[in-house]
Amino acid sequence: MFNRSILSALLLFTSLCAYAQQGLISNINARKAVSLNGTWQYVVDPYETGFYDYRFRERGQNDVDAYWNNDIPANKTAKKEYGYIDKYSLQVPGDWNHQKAEFLYYEGTVWYKKSFDHLAPTAGSRYFLYFGAVNYKADVYLNGKKLGVHKGGFTPFNFEVPTSLLKEKNNFLVVKVDNKRYADEVPTLNTDWWNYGGITRDVKLVEVPQNFIQDYVIQLKPIPGKAPAATPLAEGWIKLNKAEPGAIITIEIPELKFKKQITATDSMAKFNFALPKLQLWDTEHPKLYNVVVSTANNRVEDKIGFRTIEASGRQVLLNGKPLFMRGICVHGEIAKEQRRAVGNADAKILLNQAIELNCNMVRLAHYPHDEGMVRMADSLGILVWSEIPVYWTINFGSKEILEKAKAQLNEMITRDHNRASVIIWSVGNETPVSPLRTEFMRNLITEARRLDGTRMISAALEVNYTALKDVNVVDDPLGEFVDLVAFNEYLGWYGGLPDKCRTTNWSTPYNKPLFISEVGGEAKGGFSADSLTRFSEEYLEWFYKEQTDMLKRMPDNYVGISPWILVDFKSPKRNHPVYQEGWNRKGLYDEFGNKKKAFFVLQDYYKRMEKERKNDTKK
Repeated sequence: MFNRSILSALLLFTSLCAYAQQGLISNINARKAVSLNGTWQYVVDPYETGFYDYRFRERGQNDVDAYWNNDIPANKTAKKEYGYIDKYSLQVPGDWNHQKAEFLYYEGTVWYKKSFDHLAPTAGSRYFLYFGAVNYKADVYLNGKKLGVHKGGFTPFNFEVPTSLLKEKNNFLVVKVDNKRYADEVPTLNTDWWNYGGITRDVKLVEVPQNFIQDYVIQLKPIPGKAPAATPLAEGWIKLNKAEPGAIITIEIPELKFKKQITATDSMAKFNFALPKLQLWDTEHPKLYNVVVSTANNRVEDKIGFRTIEASGRQVLLNGKPLFMRGICVHGEIAKEQRRAVGNADAKILLNQAIELNCNMVRLAHYPHDEGMVRMADSLGILVWSEIPVYWTINFGSKEILEKAKAQLNEMITRDHNRASVIIWSVGNETPVSPLRTEFMRNLITEARRLDGTRMISAALEVNYTALKDVNVVDDPLGEFVDLVAFNEYLGWYGGLPDKCRTTNWSTPYNKPLFISEVGGEAKGGFSADSLTRFSEEYLEWFYKEQTDMLKRMPDNYVGISPWILVDFKSPKRNHPVYQEGWNRKGLYDEFGNKKKAFFVLQDYYKRMEKERKNDTKK
């Protein structure tokens, strides 16, 4: 009799393979590519008629009623019950929710179609379709041929396109986008943000040589507990798409007059080398160098900053110097337009708002943001906490869900592992303590360290509010495995009034840096009352005054805070008919960009902390 555990393992393997993509191509903006952004036609398909027949069986590849096939009837007698026309069109990149009033709350399937011409494929070239993000599940078809499936609403993916499939005229690309929430996905059914559906980031047709530079890491080698040497050592690796033993790979940093050649073994080439006269990247001097990686037939350029970051004892060290993180949490949303944020212009809006608050750090909650966000942070000198959406309560006993979370972790790290601004990889937020959960999260931490050993790993942890009188203890068992012990607290909003902070102290049994990853309360912008009235600006102002006073009593391993949140954001969970109306009002800016009174309390606290840091530096 066939062993049931073997059968289960095979089914899991088959399921995961079905959703696997080809290896992610990093630094996509440096590749030769044709943008497929712009106007796409669409068909709304809540019953998934274009995917399943009337017996709810998946349609065959050449089924004329499958929405991935050509919608033009062969003749006037041919039956077609669907079609793509310009009357029904959406802009890509962009969520569908803000583009059509009828899509505001829609969760389900929308088919996107983009027609394009393409010059005859170049001899010796290969082609990939690259998507910056599609929320949540994407089935991708080109000229009626299925290229692949991807799950995960916030990370990039790519599929190779057979050159025989590309035509000089009238190519049609169809993407089935499904943003329904499921219990066995990441995130799961229950979140506190808007479930924006659609092709939300860039789409490109990328051209590369037969063997090309797929990915690379170039970082400074840390010296535990110390600043980089006067002539620091860089180390890393170059990954070719195919094995090519003996291939010569060149690394150049023209500004430093640096050039070094290394030799590939199989598809990988590892290296370490000294970088004389290097200016380190930091928050006040975010120096970026043009770095060129090339082979005989492929060249990739990038802007890379060089710095070290580590949790050392009870401190966080940036380039060997103690760091205090003046942070703020940020959602990937442009509130005024009620849409998902995308691209450099949106990144600049959000990061400039954080800079005005006097922040040196942002927590990008609760998922990887658009690549423009982290690249803009690189150029502005803003530190970044980047997170996968392992959020609240998922099935921590499921191996399949663990693999889905690992896939998103891999895609996040692969895209951004050369960004100097990113100092923390977070594996989740507010996950309830249990042995199953701790093992699940520990596996993610181990995977993150395998993928990148140069940054801190963390997660927003649970707090024991009753361990000691007037002392809240951050004793989540996951604290044993993270580098930075981070926790969320809402004293004065979800527990008592703000004056509870006056008698509250904090501790942790872990001899590690301690970071407050969330704190906040709600206020509707422009609503004025006395300080005891919930949802008034005065209440939130009082809340932040009490919180910042409490922070003066934090233990000596307190290394920073990222309050919740920069700007009010859309959430179907927030349903007070007067003060919320579908908005989470914890922003320090309201949805119109107006600063609430609490903004100035936090801004002043950050100014004081920055002044103290500078005074300590002078001593």
